[in-house]
Amino acid sequence: MYCIKVIHFIGIFMLLYVLENEAAHTNNWAVLVDTSRFWFNYRHVANVLSIYRSVKRLGIPDSQIILMVADDMACNPRNPRPATVFNNANQHINVYGDDVEVDYRGYEVTVENFVRLLTGRLPPDTPRSKQLLTDEGSNVLVYLTGHGGDGFLKFQDNEEVTSQELADALEQMWQKRRYHEIFFMIDTCQAASMYEKFYSPNILAVASSLVGEDSLSHHVDPAIGVYIIDRYTYYALAFLERVQPDSAQTMGEFLAVCPKRVCISTVGVRKDLFARDPHKVPITDFFGALRPVEIISSDSSINLTLPTDLKSVEEPEIPKKKYAYASQFPTIVKQKIEL
Repeated sequence: MYCIKVIHFIGIFMLLYVLENEAAHTNNWAVLVDTSRFWFNYRHVANVLSIYRSVKRLGIPDSQIILMVADDMACNPRNPRPATVFNNANQHINVYGDDVEVDYRGYEVTVENFVRLLTGRLPPDTPRSKQLLTDEGSNVLVYLTGHGGDGFLKFQDNEEVTSQELADALEQMWQKRRYHEIFFMIDTCQAASMYEKFYSPNILAVASSLVGEDSLSHHVDPAIGVYIIDRYTYYALAFLERVQPDSAQTMGEFLAVCPKRVCISTVGVRKDLFARDPHKVPITDFFGALRPVEIISSDSSINLTLPTDLKSVEEPEIPKKKYAYASQFPTIVKQKIEL
């Protein structure tokens, strides 16, 4: 009998926790990062722009998206189709679009800037567009793509961020109340090694490959001669293209978008730090916009009609003033001077 009461109490506590957890969610943000340069890494730019296009289409505004792109493939002289980036050889979708807002570009995409962005340790003169202005009600999508290895992700073939540095940055975010929940998504070789060190609560993570595995590209575009998208992001985008702002798809479904038979690498998932069941979490909790709406009952509706005593009041007439133009060149009066 005592055990039943304890289980019942724990069940009520968990239900209250989940309800409180859902109520605390007030806004969505996205941090999308491509860490590699050079033309042969065209696919990484297509990866990040594909996710960028999806979250914008589902309602997250540019003011709540931080886009970091290490190289500009749209303006690369090798690009036979200037001002475009395609993620499919059939050129169905130009993911560069007409209104891409890149917040960190070129050599601004560094480990230091990335960590400072997450933790909020930016110089005071940093423009608003380069700041992650999240709070304790923010759900944050963090997407990373590039070249990596066991426990590190390379930035521009020049430096690396380690899995421990990333885990400590997320812990700082939690301590400073800079997020409510985080969905961490990474497409790189040995990607699962980047979430192994996480120890902060409310983080759901997915990786395109396990430790010891490569994350493979999907297909080549003969017109440009390089791979144009990675396998995991290709199938993730195919799923997101079917999602609408009012869709019922869940994060649990999204975690299974790329089985090994199509991804070739094994997709890794970590959900022990996440309080909710991913199959009960709407995908728009991270990939869409949250717009709180307050419903007012008909009993408390606002009466916009004027009172009868005010209707009879006539406004006093204001006399109109007459204006005249001043002469552009004033007349000079000549006076005779008598000697």
